[in-house]
Amino acid sequence: MTTAATPPREPSPDRLIELAAELVAIDTQNPPGDTRTLAAWIESFFEAHGIAVKRVATDPAKPNLVATVPGRSERTLLYNGHMDTVPFDADEWHYDPLGERVDDRLYGRGATDMKGPLAAMLSTAERVAAADREPPLTLAFAVVSDEETGGAAGVSTLVESGGLDDLAPEACVIGETTCSAGRHSVTVADRGSIWLTLEATGTAAHGSRPMSGENAIDRLWAAISTLRRRLPARDLAFDADTAAVVDESVDYYAPTLGRAAARDLFEHPTVNLGELSGGSGINTVPCSATARLDIRVTAGVDTADILADIRDCLADHPAVSIDDVSWSVGTVEPVDSPLVAAVTSVADSVIDERIYRRSATGGGDAKTFRHAGVPTVEFAVGTDTVHAVDEYTTVDALQRTAAVYDRLPAALAEDSS
Repeated sequence: MTTAATPPREPSPDRLIELAAELVAIDTQNPPGDTRTLAAWIESFFEAHGIAVKRVATDPAKPNLVATVPGRSERTLLYNGHMDTVPFDADEWHYDPLGERVDDRLYGRGATDMKGPLAAMLSTAERVAAADREPPLTLAFAVVSDEETGGAAGVSTLVESGGLDDLAPEACVIGETTCSAGRHSVTVADRGSIWLTLEATGTAAHGSRPMSGENAIDRLWAAISTLRRRLPARDLAFDADTAAVVDESVDYYAPTLGRAAARDLFEHPTVNLGELSGGSGINTVPCSATARLDIRVTAGVDTADILADIRDCLADHPAVSIDDVSWSVGTVEPVDSPLVAAVTSVADSVIDERIYRRSATGGGDAKTFRHAGVPTVEFAVGTDTVHAVDEYTTVDALQRTAAVYDRLPAALAEDSS
């Protein structure tokens, strides 16, 4: 007798490619982010397999789906994937951006981010529904919109509306591709961010007599230079759980960034000047200027401390003020948690290579789930073509991802027992 938690065969490559191709064929570029057609297809997929599914939406054009397969335990494992993709310019592609198979590759926008991993999740749901026993845990599948732009219609709506309250998931795995340059990982943390808008004032004058005015761009640049010099020199302090993640993150990123740069990425704040504007003409001393900066810090760092440092820096530049600031706090899932242990061990058994437990350099839906109290990791096998022209996934990547998703419920049930 077989069990739903341990399927009798590896997922069929033809079926995985078929599912991924169906998803890629439906255009869900964001913006505009209209996922209604794909949501209806996925909704029908679940219903055809006898899986209960509900819609949760604040924006009708960007619905979210939650499907549930009851298990022998009410403890719930949540699989999460998003339907939207970044935009594409078809003229730049050598293959059909809405799906084209060539040998063992499936090309198309979203093939690796993340309609391929979403297909692997649907394969798991399909195989569990067809099995002759309930899975050891209740399985839920949250298929969301609006991830690529960080919009409020996706996971934020799902969490804030109580769309998961009846499930109370104790673990979540998100299907973001977590491998690069031949290395495989489970993403267990993200970084906090501070998005800062600075405004500088000056005194206008004719460009032929610059000494008659005060150049707002010069003033702003001096303040930015101070921030870029002093903030990255600050040593970040974090607890033992985060320190363990930082060490593995440095190992993971070192081959591409260099070990020193990889360590700086997590042990110090990073500052990126994203936008700079000011002035009305080449022959005028500008009286105003604006800049927007993206500052990132490792999980566990107190954002208030960094904001205090920023204000200390700006105290030396009285003509420059903070016009707007928004922030998020980084999150971390301890490396010895049941979820991290289960995903890491299953991925290791499938891939048979080192599985790094590392931080993302940015942040996404995992941060929202963790802040809502749901232990969350990201895992999927894919390619280094996320958001790229001629994005693709492979049969091998789909099979490995699906195998991990298939085996995870049993591993998590055993590890948590």
